[in-house]
Amino acid sequence: MWLANAVFQWKNSSTANTMSKIKITLVKSPIDKSKRQKDTLKALGFRKVNQTVEREDNPQTLGMIRVVAHLVQVTA
Repeated sequence: MWLANAVFQWKNSSTANTMSKIKITLVKSPIDKSKRQKDTLKALGFRKVNQTVEREDNPQTLGMIRVVAHLVQVTA
């Protein structure tokens, strides 16, 4: 029972609901890259080279970064 209470308190704490952010910078041009990679960059919010966007650190974003890892630089 104490474990269930601890999990409930952790889920309801203010720190559990805040997602950490990561900064992603487009460092290489998407010219001559596949449509999938270009679409992924667009979904991440990139328009120009050397542009930096800030996204939530979640599995969906990390999967998108994995697709274009050779074009971007990620910082915490």
